[in-house]
Amino acid sequence: MASGQDAFTWRAGGCHCGGVRFEVCLPAEVEAQTCNCSMCAKSGFVHVIVPESRFRLTRGAERLAEYTFNTRVARHLFCSECGIKSFYRPRSNPDGWSVNARCLDDTEGLTLNIAAFDGQNWEANAAELAHLSKEFS
Repeated sequence: MASGQDAFTWRAGGCHCGGVRFEVCLPAEVEAQTCNCSMCAKSGFVHVIVPESRFRLTRGAERLAEYTFNTRVARHLFCSECGIKSFYRPRSNPDGWSVNARCLDDTEGLTLNIAAFDGQNWEANAAELAHLSKEFS
């Protein structure tokens, strides 16, 4: 992971139709996760968890629809026009965001260290997620 705030860069991204746009501030190298839970396995989400201070919605708040299931803690947000979930409030970090690395406009100069996360057994692995969210805040 990069050190120092000057190593962070704001990167833009969004949904398929362009109606929802966001920016996320990331270092040049980030930890990311794939997940085998019922939601992520079907959507192909690649998680990059960031604190509230490093995320901003720049367009389309009115287009966001919400879906919750199971414990109803995670707030899955998706574009009501094209259906793409570019980011959401994760259960593991309800004060931050999980951004889908696949929804970033440009990943040039960004190293994604992608690890698998066993979301099918979420409770048993949640401590790992908590550690990652603190590491990148």
